[in-house]
Amino acid sequence: MEALLKILTNLHPEVDFETSTDLVDGKIIDSFDIVSIISEINDEYDVVIPAEEIVPDNFNSAQALYELIVRLEDE
Repeated sequence: MEALLKILTNLHPEVDFETSTDLVDGKIIDSFDIVSIISEINDEYDVVIPAEEIVPDNFNSAQALYELIVRLEDE
C-alpha cells in the first residue's frame, strides 16, 4: 500500500489519498491520471489491469485500488 500511496501522491501531492473515497467521482483524478497510475502500478507491482477493471469503483480510493492490485496479484 505504501508504494501505491507514493504513486498517487506524486501525481497529486495536495490530496489525502488515505481518506479520499471519491477520486474519480469527485474529479480529483482524470483519465490521464488513471493512465499514469496504471502504468506505474504495472511497473511497481508487475500486474496488468485489464480494461474491464478500469471502472470508477476501482479507482475512487487508494484502498479500492490496492484491493484490485492484490486480487490481480493472486490470479
